[in-house]
Amino acid sequence: MKITVTGSTGNISKPLTKVLVQQGHEVTVISSNPDKQQDIEALGAIAAIGTIEDIAFLTNAFTGADAVYCMVPPVGYTEPDCIAYYSRIARKYAQAIQLSGVKRVVHLSSFGAHLDKGTGIILGAHHAEVILNQLPGINITHMRPTYFYYNLFSFIEMIKHRSVIAANYGGADKIELVSPADIAVAIAEELTTTVTTSGKVRYVVSDERTGHEIASVLGAAIGKPDLKWAIISNEEMQAGMEAHGVPSLLAAGLTEMFASLHDGTMAEDFHLNKPAVTGKVKLTDFAEDFAAAFKQK
Repeated sequence: MKITVTGSTGNISKPLTKVLVQQGHEVTVISSNPDKQQDIEALGAIAAIGTIEDIAFLTNAFTGADAVYCMVPPVGYTEPDCIAYYSRIARKYAQAIQLSGVKRVVHLSSFGAHLDKGTGIILGAHHAEVILNQLPGINITHMRPTYFYYNLFSFIEMIKHRSVIAANYGGADKIELVSPADIAVAIAEELTTTVTTSGKVRYVVSDERTGHEIASVLGAAIGKPDLKWAIISNEEMQAGMEAHGVPSLLAAGLTEMFASLHDGTMAEDFHLNKPAVTGKVKLTDFAEDFAAAFKQK
């Protein structure tokens, strides 16, 4: 198959490209960074250098593909409205999909995207799903991964200075964790599988642990067996992010997102449609990566 992948050599797109190339597919990888061309070609893929905000470029990259993988790049601190950003990129994808004639699309969304309010920046993923679902004659799957393991890296500085994990979620909360490697495997399955329905949703999860369990496992890996996960207020959470340079609007969106993780609304549809198979990368596996990153900082 001819498959176009967005996301350059990112956390999901790099392992996804490896899997697809190993399966014998002709893979084109889109990147806005010319410096990534050699890295992409080293994976055995074709590099398409340009921006996904350029409709002509994006359409050309999608034309002739049997399937495409669409992801919205992480929102930057300079983006004035992160929710509007998701919608803008989704509309670009929708235009390119229609103009190119590609019929099989896999879109990276998120758990919590079933909700139209109360999820902070995840509301952007909800809007993106709605926009893409309006495309006629397109077989689309929305991938809804859970909480990425690598989000836990953001606590390294806090652990080093305060010997605690503190957030407005966690503690006794059950957190559905996922590895980019497991997401990549699931996306590869979808890209190479023919579906006859549009708007299919597929959840991806690797492990499920409480915040206390996460603190215990990570603490043991870094030589801090007494590490605890404390719950703080939404106000403290937002103030802490703003103190570290996160713009107030984005900090508010992240705080609301994590609050919905704490109260359970983020994962409610996940539990109603829980995948029968979980990913291979467990918390104990990630703990090794966490320990390595902890030592480097």
